[in-house]
Formats: sequence, structure tokens, C-alpha cells
Amino acid sequence: MPTKPTKPTKKSAEPAPAPQPLRVPVADSHTHLDMQSGTVEEALAAAAAVGVHTLIQVGCDLEGSRWAARTAAEYEAIWAAVALHPNEAPRIVHGDPDHWSRQGDREPGGMAALEAAIDEIDALAALPQVRGVGETGLDYFRTGPGGAQAQAHSFRRHIAIAKRHGKALVIHDRDAHEDVLRILLEEGAPDTVLFHCFSGDAAMAKLCAERGYYLSFAGNVSYKSAQNLRDAVAAAPLDRLLVETDAPFLTPVPHRGRPNAPYLIPVTLRAMAAARGEDEDTLAAAVARNTARVFGY
Repeated sequence: MPTKPTKPTKKSAEPAPAPQPLRVPVADSHTHLDMQSGTVEEALAAAAAVGVHTLIQVGCDLEGSRWAARTAAEYEAIWAAVALHPNEAPRIVHGDPDHWSRQGDREPGGMAALEAAIDEIDALAALPQVRGVGETGLDYFRTGPGGAQAQAHSFRRHIAIAKRHGKALVIHDRDAHEDVLRILLEEGAPDTVLFHCFSGDAAMAKLCAERGYYLSFAGNVSYKSAQNLRDAVAAAPLDRLLVETDAPFLTPVPHRGRPNAPYLIPVTLRAMAAARGEDEDTLAAAVARNTARVFGY
């Protein structure tokens, strides 16, 4: 059985109470169990009790991607996605002076180290329990211009890996909409593209849907300041929508300040249904179909 890595989070409050179970089961399309407290078994049981029967465990670096693949091989209800997070790529190249990564202090490895790390992601992506390549993409919020080249190079290589293995490309896009969309066109997008934690507006949601991309929404769709996300989820076609936690991050209202976890998916799904003016069961059934289609299970 895989041993779950432990990583402290900024969340210190007590866990939120379990929500009313969904009548139509869904999946959490993006979670980080290795960054959450408790065991894998506890997370699966709590999620299943509220109608969340499948989890997509997402890697952000080599350690996390290896663990995601091992865990998905061990548990029937878990599938894996593997990648170097956009912020990880420049830290491999330039070093890690701010101790962001989970590997501890690192010396700059240069592009050779980045290529070697991506080669290992390529090997992991070939495994049958790995159904996604991600989260990859661009993040201009934490990594400035000095890391842009490494991010773009890593993103392009991940796109190629997803196409080579026929896996979904799971995109992290923060403050980089235009460049993410441009690179997808330049490289030729894989058959299945999923924007995790979609952060655009209604116009971008429509554009992504026109290109056949899927959009996954997280707990921030419920935040008072996030009208753009509610507009986007309302504008997106029903057959393009997924739901996620990105746990332990982005805990939905009314539980902000507490740790997020897959069992809180019903809270986010209900916020999405409210934004669309749609019946909860109708949305849940579509989300379940879409997630199964994206990850091929």
C-alpha cells in the first residue's frame, strides 16, 4: 500500500461537516491527497458517503507524480494524472531558494535536469492507471519573466506527451490565458484538453468550448468576488463541465478557512447548479459522464 506523504498546509481549522449527499454520484476531477491530512482510505470513505465515488489524484512534481501513479494502481476508485506543475519547471532549472517544492533545498539543475524530469513524466504517463498529463501549463502569478522560458518549454513537452500516450491534458492556467491558448494552437492540442480550476470569464469559456476543451470548476466558483466564474459556468455547454476540489485548496463557501477535501464536492457542484439555474441532478449526471469521458474510465 502506498505511504501517503505528509505535507503541512496553511489550513489549521477543524474539518467542515459533511454536506448532504448527492443523489447522482460524481467524481472529483482534481485533488491532491498527498497534501491532505488523514489516510487515503479515510478520504475515499468520506467522499463515497456523499456520492463522490471516483478521485483523480494529480501530481505536481516528480515525487507527487510517482505517488499518484502508485496510489492509482492500489485503489480502484483512484486514477492518476502526472506532470511537473508550471511553477516546478523553473525551480528545477534555476533552483529553489524559497523552498516551495517538497524536495527540500535544490541547486540549479539547468535545462538538462528539466529534460530528465520530463522524461520520467513521459514514462509515468504510459502507465495504464495514469489517465491524464497534468497539471501543466503556465502560471505568471508566482513565476515571473525569468521562469517563463522554462514553463513554456515544459508545457510544450507535456502537450507532446499527452498526444503520444493518448491521455487527457490537464491545464493549470493562472494569469496566462492568452499564452496558454496560443501554445495549444501552435503545438496542436491533444484530443482531450481539460482546463483545471477554470479561471477565465464567459467569453473564454465559450471559446474553449468551441475548441472542444473541457472546463473544471473548483470551490472558488462560490466566492463572492468570483462573478466571472459563475458567468463562465453558466455560459459553458453542459457537455463540457467537470467539478473538482483542488483540495486541500479552494475550499468552497461557507467553509473557507477549513481544509478542502473530496467529500466537499457536493458544495461546489450545488454552487455551479445555482449559477446555471439548473437542477442539481441534471448537472451531476452530465459532470459524471464528462469526467468518465475525459479520463477514459
